[in-house]
Amino acid sequence: MSDPSNYNQTVIEKFRANGGKVDGSGPLLLLTTIGAKSNQPRTSPVVYSVDGDRLIILASKGGAPTNPDWYYNLLAHPTVTVEMNTERFQARATVAQGEERERLFAQHAAQMPGFAEYQQKTTRQIPVVILERLP
Repeated sequence: MSDPSNYNQTVIEKFRANGGKVDGSGPLLLLTTIGAKSNQPRTSPVVYSVDGDRLIILASKGGAPTNPDWYYNLLAHPTVTVEMNTERFQARATVAQGEERERLFAQHAAQMPGFAEYQQKTTRQIPVVILERLP
């Protein structure tokens, strides 16, 4: 994959054209954050798992040594927009800590083992982000 932004744009277009379904991906949502520096909206396709009524995403970046840009954006602006299937809603993003982070990471990786491999590829602790729908 030579240009991740072109790949992501293709996934976003397929997601929106097919009611949230993209062949070859796990459960996928579109996460729109506000740029930490630019203050411009940025949309990223992200695989998610569910914990009760919360959505769980991992800032894995495929096991790269740095976090994805969207992670820094939601730290600066924790109110995000989520697109799931054909639904669009606002959510509050928080970073899981301690035992909750460990539990959620293990739960996510059990459903999608690639995430455990990503953690093994990097020395950083992959952040676990909780998305809670806003009223």
